[in-house]
Amino acid sequence: MTRRPITSTYRLQLRGAKADPNGRAFTFADAEKQVPYLADLGISHLYLSPILTAVPESNHGYDVIDPTTVNPELGGMEGLQKLAATAHEAGLGIIIDLVPNHLGVEQPKLNAWWWDVLTYGKDSQFEPYFDIDWHEDNGANGKMGLPVLGSAEDVDKLQVDTSGEEPLLRYYDHEFPIRPGTEDGTPSEVHDRQAYRLMYWKDGIIGYRRFFSVNGLAGIRQEHPVVFEHTHRIIRALLAADIIDGVRVDHPDGLSDPFGYLSELRRLLGDDKWLVIEKILGAEEPLDPRLQVDGTTGYDALRELDNVFINRDSRDAMSMLALQQSGSTWDKTAVHATEQALKHDVAAHELAAEVRRLARALRRDNWSISGANVTEEVLIDTICTLVASMPVYRSDYVSLSRVTSTVIQAMAARFPSRVFALDLIAAGLVAGGEAATRFAQVCGAVMAKGVEDTTFYRACRLISLNEVGGDPGRYGMSAAEYHLLQSERARLWPRTMTSLSTHDTKRGEDVRARILQISDVAGDWAENVRNWTAITPAPDDATGYFLMQNIIGVWPTDGVITEQLRQRLHDYAEKAIREASVHTSWTEPVEEFELGIRRWIDALLDGPVTESITRFVQSIAPAAMTTSFSRKLLQLVGPGIPDTYQGAEFIEDSLVDPDNRRFVDYAARQDALDVVMRKEVKAATGEAQTPAQFAEGFTAADADAVKLMVTHHGLKLRAERPDSFVGGTYQPVFAEGIGERHLVGAARGPKGEPQDVIALVTRRPIGLQREGGWGDTTVTLPEGFWTDRFTGHTWSGTIAVSSVFGSFPVALLVREEEQN
Repeated sequence: MTRRPITSTYRLQLRGAKADPNGRAFTFADAEKQVPYLADLGISHLYLSPILTAVPESNHGYDVIDPTTVNPELGGMEGLQKLAATAHEAGLGIIIDLVPNHLGVEQPKLNAWWWDVLTYGKDSQFEPYFDIDWHEDNGANGKMGLPVLGSAEDVDKLQVDTSGEEPLLRYYDHEFPIRPGTEDGTPSEVHDRQAYRLMYWKDGIIGYRRFFSVNGLAGIRQEHPVVFEHTHRIIRALLAADIIDGVRVDHPDGLSDPFGYLSELRRLLGDDKWLVIEKILGAEEPLDPRLQVDGTTGYDALRELDNVFINRDSRDAMSMLALQQSGSTWDKTAVHATEQALKHDVAAHELAAEVRRLARALRRDNWSISGANVTEEVLIDTICTLVASMPVYRSDYVSLSRVTSTVIQAMAARFPSRVFALDLIAAGLVAGGEAATRFAQVCGAVMAKGVEDTTFYRACRLISLNEVGGDPGRYGMSAAEYHLLQSERARLWPRTMTSLSTHDTKRGEDVRARILQISDVAGDWAENVRNWTAITPAPDDATGYFLMQNIIGVWPTDGVITEQLRQRLHDYAEKAIREASVHTSWTEPVEEFELGIRRWIDALLDGPVTESITRFVQSIAPAAMTTSFSRKLLQLVGPGIPDTYQGAEFIEDSLVDPDNRRFVDYAARQDALDVVMRKEVKAATGEAQTPAQFAEGFTAADADAVKLMVTHHGLKLRAERPDSFVGGTYQPVFAEGIGERHLVGAARGPKGEPQDVIALVTRRPIGLQREGGWGDTTVTLPEGFWTDRFTGHTWSGTIAVSSVFGSFPVALLVREEEQN
């Protein structure tokens, strides 16, 4: 098989025509058309969103309904083979996104395995595939509870339909199978004979493990060897055909045994294939080195690349403004208190079925302690409090072996009356059976729903921090901390993925880059916010302040408001306020409040403060561009395998999905790349003492071209000198002089040899401008001559930063080969 070394990836979001209201698609054939452009861009591997057969209308592919076939909506196996052949011919490899934790069951008839289980219950050959609770005390009298009915009395609304090839039990648009031989009698009698039981959705009786709290995604049991073999048969075929070079694993923490699963997957893939996992790490949580993976999908790197560009000096001012606008400072203490409260609420309500199942498992798994002195109410509440206090997704990794005991110790000291319940829980966890597994799975689901899906839609001190894997309570990062973390990544996880934007980020990288600038103009920001809210008050102050930062992030610099932007902001606001679940929610939407928010957004877009907002955005936009270029270069030169999310080689303004899954204009990018390759990118003239001088007269197309230039040259350099990056050394580079705090530099080189690549970037450009520019700031380069890939200028010795940044606010220096 051909070896295609991985140096970088480019994420492509695939979808069939049925997933788009206008019938537009992005299939394997569409991806194939972009191979020449992506090869010229400099990537080494296409990184495809899930390729297995999903719900036809899916625009993301994570609701797989048949894990044994390649999605026909995308072009099927034939289409994938043609894409692979074209990519390989161009020297590119393919990485696929694998979804091992769950299958789509929203429309049961589309999933043959699930349909068979509903039909035959425990007699189904696929029953072992799903994580189903058949215990008599499961709340559904030993049947599989399905949360479908609109009310407890809606069983009367069931109908038996015998018009087709097989009899069906219908509930409005829902279809369910009828086991052969049980179709006679009233609909209620037929229903009572089935292996499933349709439940009122508010009862919280759910008879199967879900992906978090999504009823339409049923967990599967990869710990069962037959299930692993069947669901990974297609992976064997793709490997045998030399189609794929690695996989990204979606949400392994939801599995019964992530460590065991990943070990088995590594054996299947072999040591030479790339394997990264969507593992969400806390800010102080290490990735377990015993895992047989190459690293994570990069949320940890994203957190670092954002935080190092924040002005930490504005922390207190931003906390006070948040307090005035929302009633909370949203500092570390406030954020973590909110997280615990919301996690407890999620465990007690949204994930109550999973918690009850865990409680029953704890009693079953304990032979040495009866738990008779612990009531069900106390046990349930203790579980909720315990999982709410867990600081990580799941703590059953060896590197986190003392996390649970530490949390239990703190709980026992704080709640002496809960000690017996904690004893029961501890005994169940030590037993290592079902209870231990379910505890780990519940912790992860509670963390995801309580933190990323709720707290991160409420915390509003600086919302660019509210990303998956982020911590809004940690405000900024010193260069020293940043460099130490990069050095650690270079030593321990040199092949991990690094990311700035993904299909799951709540705001794209350039939207966050603009919001980051607020930390450098805290006083002006506070004054403007007070003026705007006084003239155009939001229906709720906290909600308005949260949404305002997002609006600033996507506001057009030319002030031209389109109907498309208006609709995008309406759609984003609806999702954000429902996720926050303060004044409205997905299950109980409050139309009056939502209408008020839409009208408030409209008032901002074309009301008395519109021009003022445009002026503010124009004042920070040049600095945001500089930050975008700088972060991208640090990612490309930094340790790990950098991923470029589709279209993000241009300045982009994406908000949360589905906004960040919009179609990409590749024709415009190809045209711009032609300009980059001809070295005709617009630059500053003379020595740009400040970033504002650099951006004078810049258009959106100019900014796109510069970001594309940074991306292209960074990717090409990685491909030219792979040993300087993956497995190479990392050394921080510091400036000296008046502007030294505003430069971040990184040097890379092959292990055991001198560094041969240096990236220099500008951070906190507004503060730099306020302080008078680079002035006497210098950087000392290692011995030799260094040529900037962006400008062609060659430097040596100690150089003035204002000179090296004379054309662009970033530089990519490469040591010249010694001439004989």
